[in-house]
Amino acid sequence: MKVKLAVAAACAAAVVMAFDCSPAAKAKARDFIDNEKQFHLGFLPTEQSNPITATLEEDFKRSFLAGVQCLQRGDRQIPITMRHVFAGEKFEKLVASMVDTLKAPKGRIIFSGCGATGRLSILLESMWRDFFHRRAAELTPAERALADRSASIMTGGDFALIKSVEFFEDFAEGGARQAKALDVGEGDTFVAITEGGETSSVLGTLKYAAAHGARCFLVFNNPADVLRGYLDRCREAIDNPKVTVIDIYCGSMSLAGSTRMQATSSEQLLGSCALEAALVRMMPRFAKETARDYTVAFETLLAGLESPGGRAGLVKAIAFEKGVYDRHGRITYLADKCMLDLFTDNTERSPTFMLPPLRSSRDKNLAQSWAFVKNPLHPTVECWSEMMRRHPRCLEFTSEDARSLGMPQRFIDNPPLIKYSDLVTYMIGCEPAPERIAGYERAAAVMLTVGDKPTAYIDAANRLAAAWPEKVEFHIGPVPTDGIWVKMDIADSPLEIWKHLAVKLAFNCLSTGTMAAMGRVAGNWMSWVSISNKKLIDRGIRLLVELGGVDYEEAAQRLFAAEEWVESQDWTGKETPCAVQVALARIRAEKK
Repeated sequence: MKVKLAVAAACAAAVVMAFDCSPAAKAKARDFIDNEKQFHLGFLPTEQSNPITATLEEDFKRSFLAGVQCLQRGDRQIPITMRHVFAGEKFEKLVASMVDTLKAPKGRIIFSGCGATGRLSILLESMWRDFFHRRAAELTPAERALADRSASIMTGGDFALIKSVEFFEDFAEGGARQAKALDVGEGDTFVAITEGGETSSVLGTLKYAAAHGARCFLVFNNPADVLRGYLDRCREAIDNPKVTVIDIYCGSMSLAGSTRMQATSSEQLLGSCALEAALVRMMPRFAKETARDYTVAFETLLAGLESPGGRAGLVKAIAFEKGVYDRHGRITYLADKCMLDLFTDNTERSPTFMLPPLRSSRDKNLAQSWAFVKNPLHPTVECWSEMMRRHPRCLEFTSEDARSLGMPQRFIDNPPLIKYSDLVTYMIGCEPAPERIAGYERAAAVMLTVGDKPTAYIDAANRLAAAWPEKVEFHIGPVPTDGIWVKMDIADSPLEIWKHLAVKLAFNCLSTGTMAAMGRVAGNWMSWVSISNKKLIDRGIRLLVELGGVDYEEAAQRLFAAEEWVESQDWTGKETPCAVQVALARIRAEKK
């Protein structure tokens, strides 16, 4: 409860101070309205409210079970679209291109994305590499060599896996530079993935890849004709004769604008199934392990999550997380196989719900993230490479880089710390973590297992978790536990597609449901959103229009004024309040 009261007090303080909209805030608002129209994205279905989950806030107030049922409705939109996609010629073209790449003496299958799709790109590469690691004894030397034939580009480098890198997604040239650094070109199959279809950095990687001879595919989750009609950068990419467009639009998100949900879930389904299809064509003896019908397999997974045992586990998980956070507590998830999946969820909670980001060991004065992830089997440096099945690819980003991209002055003055040496200061390994225990009313270690319970992992997790005052088992799969049990069957496959999707869908529901239960959702809108890039600035402005009853221009002025006030305060050791909430509180107070 202290967390909620502290943030509410900050918003109240802003109201009492009755801050005015300064000339600087008005100028920023006018500049955004006049000069950033390519980031005014309210016309996109992925940015709009989904009528089938409009009662999300009220459903969670009625019961957590009702809220979970509401959230899961959105996932049922996915197979409706994907049935047609999997049967279409463009999916076959993608798989065939991957096979051609693998049969050639060189060339890679490269995925590119930003934010949730950037983490997905890393996940797809790691799923590919992990197969060759797990099944090495069954493979010939030539087959094992295929492990290095996949790669990924994450906007901002692999550092962005653990902490969002502000504003990088707004620069197409930055994406092009990352593609150049990876030497993307002839012989490569290049798959650019962007939830909404409009992310500048991802389109920049695609443009570079197409210009340098790669076989290019663009995957997104909005109607292509809508994107073409409104955004120049999208029209250029969609109309490029060197690019095959795979539009997998499956409706608006369960939580308005939260494209980490159905958009990224459908893109994960597409990418992982295409990879596995290419794998079994190269090694037909593994075909018996893969699904005959990807859509049916996905629907079976959804049915497991929607079963009484599946929903009971999700309800219990939400109640547990909320109970810890209500007492100003912290949760540390322990995981092995699904580390990347949990990082995706944990990292994306920060901008989506304005929570403290994952904290480096050197940031002693920053608030601890509400949830964190550790691997009990490996020390931190080793863990980063084990998790990705390769050495992390981070960026050496300088003031000159920021200046040449036209970034805001604050990035030129203080370039983001996103090097490999910065990444390994996030202690995700088996080291003790007293900073996540001492001083908190509740501190819990949650041991996640998926599908099975490997003995070595369980033993290591128990040893590490012994330091926490609370220890809870969390199992997604068929094996009983006295802790949190999302009871369901999970099919095996060479790339473990269904395990990864089970974790993604379960944690989408868990983290969104927890925030809804804690009042950080209004209707089915994320009402505590960070404004760390231009898309999120527009989303925050539209939220003030929707919930505050003001026009777009006034909402923009209010938002930048609130941001100015927040930045003027000292939040050392505290959670920085959401500028959108500060502005909304001010508007509502005036109307009273």
